[in-house]
Amino acid sequence: MSRPRLAIAIGDPAGIGPEVVLKSLVHLAPDPAQFILIGHRSILETTAAHLKVQPFDFDLNAWTLIEPDLKLSDAQTALKPGQESAIGGAASFAYLNRAIDLCLDRTCGGIVTAPISKTAWKAAGHHYPGQTELLAERAQVDRFGMMFVAKSPHTGWSLRTLLATTHIPLASVSTALNSELLDWKLDLAIQTLRDQFGLDRPRIAISGLNPHSGENGQLGREEADWMNTWLDNARTQHPHADLIGLVPPDTLWVKAGQAWYGDRPETAEPNQINTPDLYLALYHDQGLIPTKLLAFDLAVNTTIGLPFIRTSPDHGTAFDIAGRGIADPTSTIAAINLAIDLITNHSDLSRYSNVALEKPVN
Repeated sequence: MSRPRLAIAIGDPAGIGPEVVLKSLVHLAPDPAQFILIGHRSILETTAAHLKVQPFDFDLNAWTLIEPDLKLSDAQTALKPGQESAIGGAASFAYLNRAIDLCLDRTCGGIVTAPISKTAWKAAGHHYPGQTELLAERAQVDRFGMMFVAKSPHTGWSLRTLLATTHIPLASVSTALNSELLDWKLDLAIQTLRDQFGLDRPRIAISGLNPHSGENGQLGREEADWMNTWLDNARTQHPHADLIGLVPPDTLWVKAGQAWYGDRPETAEPNQINTPDLYLALYHDQGLIPTKLLAFDLAVNTTIGLPFIRTSPDHGTAFDIAGRGIADPTSTIAAINLAIDLITNHSDLSRYSNVALEKPVN
């Protein structure tokens, strides 16, 4: 089988995206995939020249580079690292759209997206909560999810966290949650675990919303009023899945911590403590605080429900260190490796590399 073809959007040009992308590609050589960089050559050349002082050897001609339709003037390409701006937002928006084009026309099987600034997007006139929502809109899907995946370096156990709600205010969570939303999030999770991770009988831990999962309505009514009934019905609908819950949020992650570190890393066997294959968290911080606590440099954001693979490092633009050459590419490397694995394991996507590439930018 030919190597999978993967688009990599370099993110906000004033952030650490161009740096961590180039560092990751050098680390991954010889190439395990056909990498197509989406960005402006002048920005990547400036980044590569700056990093020549470090023990890295960049050759942009080693990879295919495609520029978006957005043209930058000489002044605009001289963006100062760490300087959040409308032009940076316009550029990163154009990079992502061009990468999506390559997946929709089946040139690529997936995208790795470097970090963008939502503030810069808004300054450029693009009002999206994040990259996930633009990806879903362009792919014309209304059922999608943010799953975070990380593999423990101590035990080899894989942590997977799916968010029921994503970028909304905490005060809106209880009204956003309902049986229909949880139904399709759970359906999507089970399908993804089967199709992309080979788990036919997944074990899924589902969080409660309130402290102690409401404690019979004393600390919140959602569990008692409808969530417990929803879970009973979900168990009937998914007899091949082991649905655990509603687990009080303060104890939900105990087994995850045990599986991540193990009693003794060299002999740990996380499966012996019946660790879940996936955690379904009900809102952003309920899922991402423990995920980042365990796997800050290793977690990968993957958007499920799209007709192609999308992964992203689980960190932001880091404007405060941009241009200093000290950005850690670990999460980006993990995002690229996961995307390659998922494309390779997905028969429909693995065929996309047969589509001819447009002529690379010189």
